[in-house]
Amino acid sequence: MMVNLAPHPVGGYALGTRVERLARAMINMIVPPTCLGCDLAVGQVGALCGSCWSSLRFIEHPYCAVLGTPFAYDPGFGSVSLRAIAEPPDFDRSRSVVLYDEVARKIIRSLKFGDRPELAPWMARWMLRAGGDVLHPGALIVPVPLHRNRLLQRRYNQSAELARNLARITQQAFRPDLLQRIRPTRQQVGLGANQRARNVRGAFRVPTSVQIHVKSSHIVLIDDVYTTGATLQACARALRRKGAAKIDCLTFARVANGVAITDL
Repeated sequence: MMVNLAPHPVGGYALGTRVERLARAMINMIVPPTCLGCDLAVGQVGALCGSCWSSLRFIEHPYCAVLGTPFAYDPGFGSVSLRAIAEPPDFDRSRSVVLYDEVARKIIRSLKFGDRPELAPWMARWMLRAGGDVLHPGALIVPVPLHRNRLLQRRYNQSAELARNLARITQQAFRPDLLQRIRPTRQQVGLGANQRARNVRGAFRVPTSVQIHVKSSHIVLIDDVYTTGATLQACARALRRKGAAKIDCLTFARVANGVAITDL
């Protein structure tokens, strides 16, 4: 069994062209595609085998209207979690496609560390479906930036690849220039929530030359994983200080409450 990750058009957005389909067919002839979650051969790029598909945990209603965390029961549409009430975030809303599990981990690590930016268009299509209520027309699509030193090491920013493809699909503005990481931060791997927050505090800024574009705008911050929210909160604070009217976050995966990870 194979499951295609490319969903049907959502909200009027065209999710593919004849040229793209032809290009994918040519690539498939040269390099046989494998499952995004494992090495099993599949029929086309952007597909999961049945086993990997069935293990993914998609985030669907009911979930917190602010943080996007799933509820164990349905408290009613638009309900807000106790955490969001007790610790209001610096952004307005957060949405994610799936919970961070083993299959999501493999997909993200392949994009992030496995030199596979070709996964970004497929992941972006899923993110469009999950973030339909935050990707409003006129929004500015802004990736969480890497510091230039780390960008040289990785050669590309996985968040920027996701954001670039989302902007292309939705025909909205891709603005990686609106946010800079101004100092190299320690990798967040193995850090607790408080350590992560301290690590990225003051690490981002809006360049003076683009502040006029941030003021009164709707920003959608894009990242691969929402872990503790420390990085996205630091980005949101930098944008809010320069007058952003609305800041939403959209990630491919998010860590479930109470689950620690040590590889991101």
